[in-house]
Amino acid sequence: MIHGTVVGLQANISVILFLPELSNIEIECVIDTGFEGLLTLPPAVINKLGLSYVARIDANLADNSNVAVNVYLATILWNGVEREIAVLGMGRRPLIGTALLEDYHLSIDFYDGGTVLVDDIL
Repeated sequence: MIHGTVVGLQANISVILFLPELSNIEIECVIDTGFEGLLTLPPAVINKLGLSYVARIDANLADNSNVAVNVYLATILWNGVEREIAVLGMGRRPLIGTALLEDYHLSIDFYDGGTVLVDDIL
């Protein structure tokens, strides 16, 4: 089970990134149920972490516009298991999308300081 907290009406949980040349790093992310991908990180964070570049894709945003986005590879700790995932280099804050939440139950108590729980349903 993954635990987090609501801050300013945003559901936050942390993921741990496994970095080959550096210490592992914990990054607080906002859960974005409108984002169908796995994870986004700001480009400056990706550059600092030295994630491996995979490709450039067109991403469709909430306003139905398309933007070119670089995709990187990262290994994270997700519910106690190492997972290799695609990370989109975009935005100003880290976001977790619904693809990472697939086959999990998400529970959020929407008040400042409320509980966020992500639990395996399989």
